[in-house]
Amino acid sequence: MRAALRSPWYGYGVVNTRNELRIGAFGAAGSAPAEWRIDAAAVPYQAAVSLMDARAAAIAAGTAPELVWLLEHPPLYTSGTSARPEALIEARFPVHASGRGGQMTYHGPGQRVAYVMLDLRRRGPDVRRFVASLEQWIIRTLDAFDVRGERREDRIGVWVRRPDKGADREDKIAAIGIRIRQWVTLHGISLNVDPDLTHFSGILPCGVSSPNYGITSLADLGVTVSMADVDTALRTEFEQLFATAKDG
Repeated sequence: MRAALRSPWYGYGVVNTRNELRIGAFGAAGSAPAEWRIDAAAVPYQAAVSLMDARAAAIAAGTAPELVWLLEHPPLYTSGTSARPEALIEARFPVHASGRGGQMTYHGPGQRVAYVMLDLRRRGPDVRRFVASLEQWIIRTLDAFDVRGERREDRIGVWVRRPDKGADREDKIAAIGIRIRQWVTLHGISLNVDPDLTHFSGILPCGVSSPNYGITSLADLGVTVSMADVDTALRTEFEQLFATAKDG
């Protein structure tokens, strides 16, 4: 079954129903691999958005290669296109309107943000498959540190079961929010490595308010890992899932 999708999460496109999704294998034959950039210093949010916008336009025009950009932001909240006013409980940090899909989220030190700018015209204009592949990218990265991340049908992002907190407790460890412009992707994922989890208390993260759902991080789960280790795992797993296909 195929369906047309018009959604604040994903934008516009033709997608598969979730049970039919293929994951990964997003390489385009004859294409150069995506460029990688890692910033050591925290990047202001508006500066990041400006760079993404310019790079996405250049990718669409065929004048720049695709880019995966790993960075951290100073503490801030971003409001996606589906965000509800009540999701902002207390503006403890600057709040930025974002063109990405999704609701309210937090970014800050100790959280690895990966902005992914890929050309889906060449890789396949299936936006939901792209989102599922981002989820799988996070799941495989977590697996490298012996953490079992899971996706949920009714909740975007990656979740970890917390039986230590209760039989039905699940905590979110990574968020996803994207935008598509001229079939080039913008924004991407955020993975909690060792952020200050109290910073999430100013919002309903991604609009989730159930007491059964919380926020976690690798450090909160007892996993001691450097950001460089996370970056290595992210790149390894990305290059498996989004590998450039061979001609012929």
